[in-house]
Amino acid sequence: MHLTTTILIIFFTVVGPVIAQNNNTTADAKLESFFKSYLEETFQLRPIDATMLGDHRFDHLLDDISPKARAGWLAQAKRTLEALPKAVPYDQLSRDSQIDFEILRDDLTRSIWLSENTHPFEEDPRTYGGYISDSVYTLLVQSTLPKETNLKNAIARMALIPGIIKVARETLQHPSKPMLETAILQNRGAISFYEEELFTLAGNTPQLPSLKKAAKPIVAALKQYQDHLEKELRPKASDDWRMGKAKFARKLELELDTGRTADEVLADAEAEFARVQRDMYVIARQLWARCFPTSPLPPDDAQGRHDTIAKVIREVSHDHGKPEDLVTDARATVDRIKSFIKEHDILRLPDPDRCQILEMPEFRRGNSVAYLESALPLDPSGPSTYAVSPPPSDWKPERVQTFLEEYNQHMLQVLTIHEAYPGHYVQLEYSNRSPSLIRLILGSGTFKEGWAVYTEQMMIDQGYGAGDLALRLNQLKFYLRAVTNSILDHKMHCTAMTDDDALNLLTQGAFQSEGEAKLKIIRSKQSTAQLSTYFAGRMAFYRLRQQIQREMGGKFDLGRYHEAVIDHASVPVKFLPELVRTRLSKPR
Repeated sequence: MHLTTTILIIFFTVVGPVIAQNNNTTADAKLESFFKSYLEETFQLRPIDATMLGDHRFDHLLDDISPKARAGWLAQAKRTLEALPKAVPYDQLSRDSQIDFEILRDDLTRSIWLSENTHPFEEDPRTYGGYISDSVYTLLVQSTLPKETNLKNAIARMALIPGIIKVARETLQHPSKPMLETAILQNRGAISFYEEELFTLAGNTPQLPSLKKAAKPIVAALKQYQDHLEKELRPKASDDWRMGKAKFARKLELELDTGRTADEVLADAEAEFARVQRDMYVIARQLWARCFPTSPLPPDDAQGRHDTIAKVIREVSHDHGKPEDLVTDARATVDRIKSFIKEHDILRLPDPDRCQILEMPEFRRGNSVAYLESALPLDPSGPSTYAVSPPPSDWKPERVQTFLEEYNQHMLQVLTIHEAYPGHYVQLEYSNRSPSLIRLILGSGTFKEGWAVYTEQMMIDQGYGAGDLALRLNQLKFYLRAVTNSILDHKMHCTAMTDDDALNLLTQGAFQSEGEAKLKIIRSKQSTAQLSTYFAGRMAFYRLRQQIQREMGGKFDLGRYHEAVIDHASVPVKFLPELVRTRLSKPR
C-alpha cells in the first residue's frame, strides 16, 4: 500500500471522528446559544412566560398585550424561524441536538400558525385570566425566592393589572357564549381571590397593608369588568364556536405532533371506543351478582350489555366520601399508591417528594375536578401542586351527589394515579432534570397527557388494587372518557354535532353523569385539539410498549423501561421509539 494512502487511512480513522465530534460540539453550542438569545428576547416581551417557567428576573412586570405588542410577538417568531437554519447547521448537530432543533422549529411553526389563525385576545375572555390572577398566584405558591421578595414583586405586578383589564375591555368583541360564561365564573373567582384568598396566602407579614392597598383598585376594576362581561358582552356573544374541518385538522396535526392525521386519530378512537365498552361489559358481568344478588343478569344484546354496565357503575359509585373530605380523601390515596410503586418497581420515585395536595382555588375552577401544577422548569426545587376541586358551595344537593358519585373512592384512586403517582407529578419531576433547555421549555402536551393516561391501566395491570373489579371498571370508564374526548373534539368542530348528540355520546356511550357530560361539552366548545392529546398520547405510549416488550422478550424490565421513556423530558412522542431504544442500550 502506498505510504500516502496509509497516512490518509490513519488520518480518517483516528482524526476524522474527532473532527466530527468537534463539529457536533460547536454546532450544539450554536443551537444552545441561539435558543438562549431567543428565550431572553421572549422573556423581555412576555414576563409572564418567564415567571411561569421559573425565571424570576421579571416577576415585577406584566406583558404588554396591546395589539401592537402582540404583532411584535408574531414578528419575532417569524424572524427566529427564518434565522434558525442559517445560524445552526443541522447536519453538524449531534442526534440529540437535531431533535432539539426540530422541536424548536416545529414550536415556532405552531406558534405562527396559531397567531395567524386563532384570535384568543379578541374572542376568548378566559385568555386574560392568566394575567389577572395566575400572574400573582404563581409568585406566592411556586417561587422559591424569599417570601418578602415574592410579595414585593406581587405588589409591583398588581399595580399593572388594571391596565390588563382595560385592554381586555377594549379588545374583546364577540366572544363565543361558552367561553364567555366560563370567564364570567372565573372572574368572580378572581374578585374573591383579591378580596380574601390573596391575604390568606400571604399570611402574617409586615407587607400586608401594602398588599391590601394594591388589591383595592384591582377589585374595583374587576367588578367593573364583571359588569362589562355580563351586561355588554353577553348580548353580543356568538354561537359560532366551531373551528371547521380544515383548520381543525391542521391545528390537531401541529398540537399532537404524532405523525397521525385528524382522520386517523378519529378512526383509532372509534375502534378503541367499541373495544373498551366490550371490556367494561366483561367486568360488569362479573360484578353483577355481587351488586344485585337477587336479580338476573340482563339479556346479552346491545341494550342488555349497556344496562348491565350502567347499573353496575351506578351501584359501585355509591362508595364515596363527603364533599368537604374530597381533598383529604385524595391525600389518603397517595401513600398506598406510592408504596405499590416502590414494592413493584414500577419506576424510581422522585426524592425528595415535593408534591402538595391542595384544594383548587376558586378562580381556577370551571373546567376540571383536578390538575397537577408542576415545579417550574427553571425553578425545579419549588413545590408541585395536585389541586382537587370540591363541588362549589352554590350547587344544589342533587348535583353535589352526582359529582361525588362520579368521583367515588375508586375513581379518586385512578385520578391520583393520573395526576400524581406515577402520572403527571412523577413524569414532570423527571422532565425537569433534562440538560436540554429546549426540552425543558418546549414540552409536549401530548406526551404529558398520554403518559398520565397510560399509567392508569398499567398500574392496575401490574396488580394495584389487588384485583378489585370495581376499581378496574372505574379505570376503564375513566379511559373511555379519554377515548370519547377525541371523538367529541373532532365531531364538535368538524361536523354539525349538536349538544344533544354530544350528551348522548357522553352519557349513554361513555357512561358519564349528566353534570360531568355538560361540563365536557362546554370544554369542547372552548378548546380544540387539547381534548385529543390524552387518547393520542396514550396510544403512542401503548404501541411503543408493545413493540419494545416484544423485541426484548425475557430481558424486558418494566421499571427500567418506564425510566427510559420519561428520561428525555416531554418530547414529541414521534421521537420516543428512537430515544427509548438508545436509552435501553445503556445501564439503568
